[in-house]
Amino acid sequence: MRRSEFSKCDQYACRIAALRPFPKETLKSLREYYRVGLTYTSNALEGNSLTESETKIVIEDGLTISGKPLRDVYEATGHAKAYDFIYELLKKRHVLESDVLKIHKLFYSQIDRSNAGRWRSVRVFISGSRRTLPDPEKIPGLMAGFLKWMERNEGKLHPIEFAALAHQKFVYIHPFVDGNGRVARLLMNLMLLRAGWTLAIIPPVCRHEYITALEKSEADPSRFVLFVRDRVCETQKELLRLMGQSINLQDDRVNPGGYDRVNDRVNFSVVAKEILSAIEKNPGSKTRELAALVGKSIPTVSRYLRILKDSGKIEFRGAPKNGGYFAV
Repeated sequence: MRRSEFSKCDQYACRIAALRPFPKETLKSLREYYRVGLTYTSNALEGNSLTESETKIVIEDGLTISGKPLRDVYEATGHAKAYDFIYELLKKRHVLESDVLKIHKLFYSQIDRSNAGRWRSVRVFISGSRRTLPDPEKIPGLMAGFLKWMERNEGKLHPIEFAALAHQKFVYIHPFVDGNGRVARLLMNLMLLRAGWTLAIIPPVCRHEYITALEKSEADPSRFVLFVRDRVCETQKELLRLMGQSINLQDDRVNPGGYDRVNDRVNFSVVAKEILSAIEKNPGSKTRELAALVGKSIPTVSRYLRILKDSGKIEFRGAPKNGGYFAV
């Protein structure tokens, strides 16, 4: 997809990046805030009856809710555990099969211990969908291919496009007996976090639009990507409001590519200048080499490389496998 499709989100990302680094207390508070928000919305999309305030009571106070099914409580506590785990995966080089299995196990173990963290061994169906899901014996191979796809494409596609396609591909494989939608949304948000972006919160009111976009994305993946883009954008706006910031993009001085010029923001200049200096001293360096030189994670360096490239400071020369970055 064209970069311009994401320009609005890029501008909001630029504004949020200008507020960083957040104090530790703020980061902790935001993580807990979205722990409740993502758990509530993701479960509600699947029919969980807990309200957002009830979800907060369950996962923060460890209490059950009178009159609510025990399974709904287990879904809330399990999702919260899986949410906490994705933060442990932010610094890993790649997401592995064992990581995906653990996400599901954390979410599903209280509901069905025998199937938690295991690829399905039976045929399953999606209610309301005519899509035929893969035979269970094909699941290990399909998931291995899916994880290879993620490894090859992380950092190459726009973070929103990559995260949305990861969600779509995972759901189409449907590797677990249950909980596939929630694991898919956790993986999607993990990919966004790894790229330094905000989460994509999908409220229950968007359920029909979400399912329709996902159902039709086999023929037109861009429809689901654009749906996720809009949800990321709304989450970015919510974060800016929480931080007491304006969401009026006209308040920003941004370049046509959607990013502030590198030297316009202090937070950008610190990291971006380090990377730019490393490129000037080591022309032709690849992302992994630059990450080692500046002591940052690959997803972080990839994000700043996009900023430097869009601002006209650097360019990539050569083939994807053998080329590298050069100062302009």
